Amino acid sequence: MEIRWLEDFIALAKTRHFSRAADEQNVTQPTFSRRIKLLEEEMRVTLIDRNTLPLSLTPAGEVFLQSAELITRQLRDAKERCQEIRKQEESQIRFVTTQTLFLSFYKDVIEPFCQSINVDLDINMKSSSWLGIDFVNALMDQQCDIMLCYWHPAINFIRALDDEQYEHLVIAEETLIPCSATDNTGQPKFTLPGVKRKPLPYIGYYENSFLQPVIHHHLQRQRDIPQLQTLSENYHSVSIKAMVKEGYGIGWIPKRLMLDTLNYGKVALAGEANWNIPLEIRLYRSRFNQNPNLTQFWDTLKEKVRKDGTL
Repeated sequence: MEIRWLEDFIALAKTRHFSRAADEQNVTQPTFSRRIKLLEEEMRVTLIDRNTLPLSLTPAGEVFLQSAELITRQLRDAKERCQEIRKQEESQIRFVTTQTLFLSFYKDVIEPFCQSINVDLDINMKSSSWLGIDFVNALMDQQCDIMLCYWHPAINFIRALDDEQYEHLVIAEETLIPCSATDNTGQPKFTLPGVKRKPLPYIGYYENSFLQPVIHHHLQRQRDIPQLQTLSENYHSVSIKAMVKEGYGIGWIPKRLMLDTLNYGKVALAGEANWNIPLEIRLYRSRFNQNPNLTQFWDTLKEKVRKDGTL
């Protein structure tokens, strides 16, 4: 049974005339009559008494009319609600970022900015467990509108977004800093570069994360070779931070994530400034994304960065 058959029947019940009902439904009278006949065959009962002038409904037709009106009204309401959901989804900006940036940057910087311009970001929290390349693929496959990430020339997989199809904004600077728990005197338990006979326990990142290639690239260019022995590897800076705080070893952690802990005095810098690694915090989007809210967000953000230098 087709929904338009129900609409045809309701029109016929209202006009009590095949020709006028066909005009209302914008079909020829033969086509309209055939659809009413198909409806009756489907219901296996006569719905229209064609022997009366004007036409009338049979008792079965009166019962069916109530159901047809209810079904079409429910379908119409459901369609309107679905369209509202679609419009709402289209107006939202689908946003992905790493767990570290969500905790250390999004909540303090991005979220207040969005609130100030009345823009709603739909955050995909599943992205907090993604590998580095997963973020790039999500943007390229149009699974998100904006990607917030760290950038450094050593992060090879992000070079796929150097294509003209994509654009980025540098919205902040960040620094990876080597950290160590402190001893009883308040000094770091582990200090770079370490000695060969007793390597420093190192808590690093997995190779397919954003930050491991950055650290590897930086350490290879130091005059003093760091004496490190990998104790464990993690995807998230939060995990490395927790192990560093417990005194398990040395690890490079984004400065924004460590500020409170450094001020508390239980963790200290484990090396001089030459061991610090500069990063950029970037937002990426596709130039061909036509989401109007995204355009508003991007243009407003670009102007703010142009005036203030950062977000």
